[in-house]
Amino acid sequence: MADAEIIQLGSRGQPGGGSRSDAGSGPPTFDPGSLLGDLAAVAAQALDSLRSQAVDQVADLAAFARSRLSGDYAVDEFGFDPEFTTKIFLPILRPLVQDWFRVEVRGIENIPASGPALLVANHAGTLPLDGMVLQTVIYDEIARSVRMLGADLIFKTPFSHDLARKTGTTLACQEDAERLLAADHLVAVFPEGFKGLGKPYADRYQLQRFGRGGFVSAAVRAQVPIIPVSIVGSEEIYPLVSTVPALARVMGLPYFPVTPLFPWLGVLGLIPLPSKWIIEFGDAITTDQLSPGAADDPMILFNITDQVRETIQHTLYALLMQRRSAFN
Repeated sequence: MADAEIIQLGSRGQPGGGSRSDAGSGPPTFDPGSLLGDLAAVAAQALDSLRSQAVDQVADLAAFARSRLSGDYAVDEFGFDPEFTTKIFLPILRPLVQDWFRVEVRGIENIPASGPALLVANHAGTLPLDGMVLQTVIYDEIARSVRMLGADLIFKTPFSHDLARKTGTTLACQEDAERLLAADHLVAVFPEGFKGLGKPYADRYQLQRFGRGGFVSAAVRAQVPIIPVSIVGSEEIYPLVSTVPALARVMGLPYFPVTPLFPWLGVLGLIPLPSKWIIEFGDAITTDQLSPGAADDPMILFNITDQVRETIQHTLYALLMQRRSAFN
């Protein structure tokens, strides 16, 4: 496990000061024929997967229905419903994760098989699909449920509030993070928030500010490892080319997204592009060598926050240099 030391890079966020791959500041350009062919192939594969999984899910759905009718199921103090998550929510997401995004997972061994840890990931994609993908991947790889820390907006609308609570998401605040870590949960946070999720495509894979280090404070106080998570592929699912601030204010949203397909194609524009995803879990940054009082030291928090951010940024650029294109 790595100690909490600052990683020095040639240029901030870019190894050796080199340029990143996938250069270009504008939205992605598509060959319509090629893209339609890729979409058709991936869609066919996803449908085949859905058919095969449907048979396997019948028994789980029957068991789920029986438990709901009998009242024989458990929900924790945060509203998390493990049975609903594993038997309903994750099976719905699997075709998206496995066949549409074709997620490649690296470094899963860096996540502890038991006990608490804090996962810190980059946030992107206009809509927060990366959290659901991360949740699905970790459960399928090591059979652990991830407790996500979500933004206030999620809990301001009835449907998203109920679904988020049922599937393990709670409010992104230090108090809840500390309670979950103290209970030995695996907790995930996206410290860029809406700044990362709603950044323009021209700024893809450039990490935004990580806030004030609240996630680090929670990890240090609980003395749990921090695991940097680097996600490549999420930036291309809804390439954000513009926002409409006036409309966003009227709708009470942080931004109103305009992509090459939305709102021009209506609800069809909400179908994510089938980008190829890579998720890499980095070496854990240990905090147990620090005293719990270090959680109140601004300099220590800044140093660890900076290390986590630089680790993720460095890894993102390395992964981008390895992939051939965004869609295969």
